[in-house]
Amino acid sequence: MNKNSFSVEFLFDGNSIRQHQTVTLCDDVIESIKPWNSTGELLSGLLVPGLIDIQVNGGGGVLFNAEPNLNAIKIIAKAHNQFGTTGWLPTLVTDSFEKMEVAAEAVIQARKDPYNGVLGIHFEGPFLSSEKKGVHSARLMRQLDEKDIALFTQQGLGIVLLTVAPERVTDEQIKKLTDSGVIVSLGHSAASYEDARSALGAGATGFTHLYNAMSPLGSREPGMVGAALASSDTFSGIILDGIHVHAAAAKVAFQSKTNLVLVTDAMPLVGSEENEFDFFGQSILRNNNRLTDKDGRLAGSTLDMLSAVRNAVKMLDIELKDAVNLASNSPARFLGVEKKYGMLSEGYQASMILIDETEKLQASWCEGKKLI
Repeated sequence: MNKNSFSVEFLFDGNSIRQHQTVTLCDDVIESIKPWNSTGELLSGLLVPGLIDIQVNGGGGVLFNAEPNLNAIKIIAKAHNQFGTTGWLPTLVTDSFEKMEVAAEAVIQARKDPYNGVLGIHFEGPFLSSEKKGVHSARLMRQLDEKDIALFTQQGLGIVLLTVAPERVTDEQIKKLTDSGVIVSLGHSAASYEDARSALGAGATGFTHLYNAMSPLGSREPGMVGAALASSDTFSGIILDGIHVHAAAAKVAFQSKTNLVLVTDAMPLVGSEENEFDFFGQSILRNNNRLTDKDGRLAGSTLDMLSAVRNAVKMLDIELKDAVNLASNSPARFLGVEKKYGMLSEGYQASMILIDETEKLQASWCEGKKLI
């Protein structure tokens, strides 16, 4: 048993901000949070729950699809941890079944080391609509079958998040997946409002990067966006980089539902000085932090989670603590781990970050281990 304590100037526990607190850790868990007794060092800044990113395609110069192995996961984890991410889902975009198998095995191996923050895996496809494919490969898109379900439900993967288009799967398949513990999110879809609602009734609980690559909100056809905004008990990921979503649209989403989740949809250039990377044989270029292919289509982002929090404060006109909750408590609730992550309280995992008055990272702990 390993115990250690430190004191902080301010602490946000997920509900309120407290001043001058001493945090005691026992191994990977928070044992206690008590008022500071005026002895020992007091770290300046604000301690908040660690940020959880459910959509990470790459970082540190590495694309998970290109290198679905343990070493790549470690590199991506390090790249994102410097920006406040202490829990994340390596995300594999539409690819072959063989690549999905390799990625799953890499995640199983990565989860044996809790300090890289891997909570599970996000398969974004290949059961998507070619009509709303974005930069995903239409050639690799297909229907879901039994071997896929067996892959998603194998032991050791941790949390499995699967993005599907309702037109590519049946409600019966969604129910089978969710009954087996898979979290199903809807995205990259041209589905009608009615079809999206039917998928929700079958067990889907989320929407992948709200507004982007989905049927839009219309006055007579609400589309998938309308289904997301009208469903108060579902969660919607949103990319607040100032490129994917207009601030007014983001504010509408925030005011419409309490379950908004900040995501990065990060590509390899996060934590890298490079300005170009290969994506399934085509070059993706960075221009003023906008990532596009040769046809000008958006291809993920260069966003990191702390920047997403800062952007949420500005774009949504909310307080910092509320923005932090969108990046910690909301994803924890979506993933069903809200009793372990997303708050700073006795018995919770000791994954947390210390930020200064400009919301820059000063220190980071993952499962009780100080990484920065």
